[in-house]
Amino acid sequence: MPQISLQPVWTLHRDEQGSLSPRLIELLCLVQQQGSLLAACQAMGLSYRHGWDLVRGGETLFNTTLLHMERGKGSTLSPLAEKLVWADHRIRARLQPVLDSVASELRSEIERISTDAPDAFRVHASHGFSIEKLLEALMSEGLPVARRYATSTAAAAALRDGQCDACGVHVPLGAQQGRMRAHLGQWLQADDLQVIDIATRRQGLMVAAGNPQKVYELADLARDEVRFINRPADSGTRFLLDGLLQDQGIAAQRIRGYEQSEATHAAVAACVASGLADVGFGLERPARYFQLDFMPLVTERYVLVCHRATLDHPVAQALLRLLADPAFRSSINALPGYDARSAGSITPWADAFT
Repeated sequence: MPQISLQPVWTLHRDEQGSLSPRLIELLCLVQQQGSLLAACQAMGLSYRHGWDLVRGGETLFNTTLLHMERGKGSTLSPLAEKLVWADHRIRARLQPVLDSVASELRSEIERISTDAPDAFRVHASHGFSIEKLLEALMSEGLPVARRYATSTAAAAALRDGQCDACGVHVPLGAQQGRMRAHLGQWLQADDLQVIDIATRRQGLMVAAGNPQKVYELADLARDEVRFINRPADSGTRFLLDGLLQDQGIAAQRIRGYEQSEATHAAVAACVASGLADVGFGLERPARYFQLDFMPLVTERYVLVCHRATLDHPVAQALLRLLADPAFRSSINALPGYDARSAGSITPWADAFT
């Protein structure tokens, strides 16, 4: 099947002064990663002179410095350049799951029109890094997979309505398990539903490196000086957090920023890393990626749910083989906070969360 990739590209336009080059934004992001303009140019396949021309063009546009250079010490970003880089991080973190879903839909449509290939195996799933890795591995083998990232409730509703072949949801272990299962059970009521384990993962508090606001537990979110960034009201992570707060008798209204949300775990982490919030609640993997401190609070199972007959589908069989592969399990275990030891286990929905 054809491979389609969509990436966000943005710029900044100033009347009569021109536009910020998307290539400059990419270059500044690499300078932040590599620590030098030379290394960033090499990573992009640019000459050092071309890279400097891009930087000078941006400095002319803003009439200020973007890079600080010191002999023997590499390159550092100016405050403005840092803002541009973090804007790019936030844009990508917020939009990439959406773009991946659109790319998958386009891929399926093109394949269906251009060949006699079978219909794609449709997966609607709450976004996560293990399911992302699993679906990309299946597509890299040329298997017909159509993915759409949505909230757990939207994914469960899609399975009920016959809009997908399998839905990806996450259910916490411990005290919140029954509450989440009952919530998803509003849509997952068929007698033949089966649960395929993908991995467990950890959710918790993300804070800036060094934890400057000294946030250690949920009660700290209610302090006046602490700025919080949340997930959307219909997300599984928000549902989980609401339950944790209820258990501890913490009113959401006391938390500054509780109604401010970002669409993905990575966008929450980027928001904290860029200084727009002091703390967020989400997955460990994006927290580590953005070099944040992380305090785990809950371990949850990320699972696929499907009807029993779906297990015989060729793509489902390939998926199960992949989950049993030690090499693939190792790649999941390498994700911070993930554990794939139970990957591929199949349990009836009625018995899966007892």
